Amino acid sequence: MGTLSVNLLHICSVDSGYTRSFRNQFPKKRNLLLPIPVLNKQKRLQFAHSSFVCSAALAVMTDEEKKVFDIESAASLVKELRGSFNSGKTKSYEWRITQLKGIGKMIDEREKEILEALRKDLSKPEVEAFMSEISMTKGACKLALKELSHWMKPEKAKTSIATYPSTAEIVSEPLGVVLVISPWNFPFLLSVDPVIGAIAAGNAVVLKPSEIAPATSNLLSKLLEEYLDNSSIRVVEGAVPETTALLEQKWDKIFYTGTIRCIHLSCKEATIVVKLSRCFSTFRSPRVGRIIMAAAAKHLTPITLELGGKCPAVVDSNVNLKVAVRRIIAGKWACNAGQACVAPDYIITTKDFAPKLIDVMRHELEEFFGKNPMESEDMSRIVSVQRFKLLTKLLDEDNVADKIIIGGQRDENRLKIAPTILLDVPEDTEIMREEIFGPLLPIITVEKLEESFDVINSKPKPLAAYLFSENKQLHKDFVNNISAGGMLINDTILHLTVSSLPFGGVGESGTGSYHGKFSFDTFSHKKAVLYRGFAGESPARYPPYTLGKLKLLKTLNSGNILSILLALLGFSKD
Repeated sequence: MGTLSVNLLHICSVDSGYTRSFRNQFPKKRNLLLPIPVLNKQKRLQFAHSSFVCSAALAVMTDEEKKVFDIESAASLVKELRGSFNSGKTKSYEWRITQLKGIGKMIDEREKEILEALRKDLSKPEVEAFMSEISMTKGACKLALKELSHWMKPEKAKTSIATYPSTAEIVSEPLGVVLVISPWNFPFLLSVDPVIGAIAAGNAVVLKPSEIAPATSNLLSKLLEEYLDNSSIRVVEGAVPETTALLEQKWDKIFYTGTIRCIHLSCKEATIVVKLSRCFSTFRSPRVGRIIMAAAAKHLTPITLELGGKCPAVVDSNVNLKVAVRRIIAGKWACNAGQACVAPDYIITTKDFAPKLIDVMRHELEEFFGKNPMESEDMSRIVSVQRFKLLTKLLDEDNVADKIIIGGQRDENRLKIAPTILLDVPEDTEIMREEIFGPLLPIITVEKLEESFDVINSKPKPLAAYLFSENKQLHKDFVNNISAGGMLINDTILHLTVSSLPFGGVGESGTGSYHGKFSFDTFSHKKAVLYRGFAGESPARYPPYTLGKLKLLKTLNSGNILSILLALLGFSKD
């Protein structure tokens, strides 16, 4: 008789017969312990409950085959990776280049599998998945391969007369063993992109992908093991317990990308687990960010938090309206159905211009997704039932449901919500207080467009802010008066594709930045190095201190070249 762990792979058919597959892994400490013989095959159960029928495939394995990942396991993992880092192997240019080439090869050879995983997790259209995940990750990898030798070179720095003669440089050194926690909405790009930066900087890395995108998480675990150096780069799959175990460890850097998250379980065995479960259930990334920051603070671990917020799009009447609308749609509904941290969260325009804007949006949405957008295959689905219900709850709130002017159709069985536009939703409603993170887009009207600044500044600083206008003065005013992680004039989301621009938040939308060399820098310590010889001694720095030495120091501090020369020669300008 053997002790067995049982995982359920749920395949549920609900009402209309639509089938949705997902994996639910029990908390490791609550595995089902069955005193039955070891079986090397699957058993399938079927059960019914009112309007739905579920069948569950039970994958049965021994405890020896499936190990619990707890705090002790996490500590052992970190110790192993720290040993690898301390050996110096990850610091070499050759090791870094080899790993980056491995990532490039992985993407080229396994592109179809990656696209299929994204389809399973989010029903991402192939073109959208290629543009937003495959292409961008490839670009980041190619840039790092091309520029790595330049990034690694010490930067020359100026010295002062106080250290003459001397030279100085800034040396980029790896931080050590780093943790990357990635989200579910762009589960490949936002997992691999930070890892590219961490590897380029010479670190050992642990990646914790999101359990909410299980197909991509599982694929990443397999691919990184196959293509990269497992002595220095690891993937840990799991949910809250595994994340908690990792956060208990001392890291040299934690990089967390937070989306509106959901979770399949809760646990009362540790304070952090309880806090994480509560925060994940409320889908507020700033709350989770605070918990990540608190966990890091125990070890004085530096962190980068890529969060989100309510990203505004201000639309002036002085625009090419068709182009502006198409770009808003591309950044909202053609970008993971609005499940993106930089997607426009609401539009602000004038009362006079709103009817024209709405008419063009209605026409262009039909051009993009057809007369029945619920049947369109060109828009991703909502990630989970829980997330779907929260979005529909936003729509069904008092003073909101009657504000829908376009869309509003929904299908829980298929986890789809049609592109939905609402007009003049009250500011005190949930949809206007919280980040929407879905295919719903309120339009707020003002008398004068300048009033939009007050609306935006009354909310926490967003990750991105957008302005559509031909008015150059309005451009300047927008840039000078609105604080946001990033800005884009006359388009949406494309600023994050520019590798020479930092991508990150400010305030509640995040701290720190990455992309391009900024990724290398965020995983590096900038070490100041000053070189001196044994010439150029100044007795004024040494005791015993005299009035003459003080006068000399004050002269040197004045910056007056003539006075300094006279002082060095033993003369006084006075």
